[in-house]
Amino acid sequence: PPGDSYGVLPRPCHALVLLNPQSGSGRALDDFQAVVQPMLAEADITTTIFVTERPHHAHEKVRDEDLSQWDTLVVMSGDGLLFEVVNGLMERPDWKEAMKKPLCILPGGSGNALAASINYYAGYDHVAKKKLLTNCTFILCKGLHTQMDLVSLSTASGKRFFSFLGFGWGFISDVDIDSEKYRWLGSARFTLGTLQCLAKLRVYQGRLSYLPVGPEQGTPPAARDPHSPVTNGHIPQAAGTEAPGSLPPDSLLPPLGQPVPAHWTVVPEEEFVLVYAIYQSHLGTNLLMAPAARLHDGCIHLFYTKAGISRVTLLKLFLAMSRGTHLDLNCPHLCYVPVRAFRLEPRVGPG
Repeated sequence: PPGDSYGVLPRPCHALVLLNPQSGSGRALDDFQAVVQPMLAEADITTTIFVTERPHHAHEKVRDEDLSQWDTLVVMSGDGLLFEVVNGLMERPDWKEAMKKPLCILPGGSGNALAASINYYAGYDHVAKKKLLTNCTFILCKGLHTQMDLVSLSTASGKRFFSFLGFGWGFISDVDIDSEKYRWLGSARFTLGTLQCLAKLRVYQGRLSYLPVGPEQGTPPAARDPHSPVTNGHIPQAAGTEAPGSLPPDSLLPPLGQPVPAHWTVVPEEEFVLVYAIYQSHLGTNLLMAPAARLHDGCIHLFYTKAGISRVTLLKLFLAMSRGTHLDLNCPHLCYVPVRAFRLEPRVGPG
């Protein structure tokens, strides 16, 4: 698209591949050797493979390692391992430089939402499994890279995370957690989890507020520093205004103890089935949740479903989402709004 700035990987290229052998149905290492390595060899990309042995292993590796010997970091796993890598890089004192290192995702998990999103942005047909892996490897072989939005998430406990995909509360999070025991099924675990969670549909109480995308929306992508992370859809302050190595300020988020500003919107309803803020197009290989999303549109695509929706309608929405046509159903319980920042305050206690 116009305004995008692309970089190109050098040739020959050295890649550090972070691979989780347990991800998805446990085939990541086999698939890497059978599908990916021969293609990379043709493209003059040499690899060092780092096989993770425990949770946070990749996080520690990229946080502490001298990364100068590699031209790109490749994650062959699900989206969870890339989340570890991004947050490990953001913990480095030299995070500004480290985050300029091109990152590549190769689908090796059960969700593979970012890989499906990139496949979609590249204009390829919707595919899954080995075909999606081949497409993503081909994109790596071509060596083109561009910037991607990061969203800063702060929790009530004071923790701050950097998120590249989405934030979920309610039904979708339940599906993710409840289907963990079916990892061996690959992406089918989410189908089974959805049916199980539909059977015991719950309502969640809380207050949702957001800063809608205004007509003056930010700086056009072309004018942005391509390496400054967008926090909550906002370009951080000019360089030199913060201590060296400090993380970008959360300039759009009022402190959690204070009310949201008057120009924010507070959703009148306080009972929800789900809230999902997504910044990429896909929630999973077969779930095109935000067809309008782009890699760095500086925008959070906020979806919420109000209580009162029937199980049948909710199922219809998820079936339509496989084609990205769920908004065409004009379901009165489903709301979608592009935002620059949001706040969710769950109500504690039974609900």
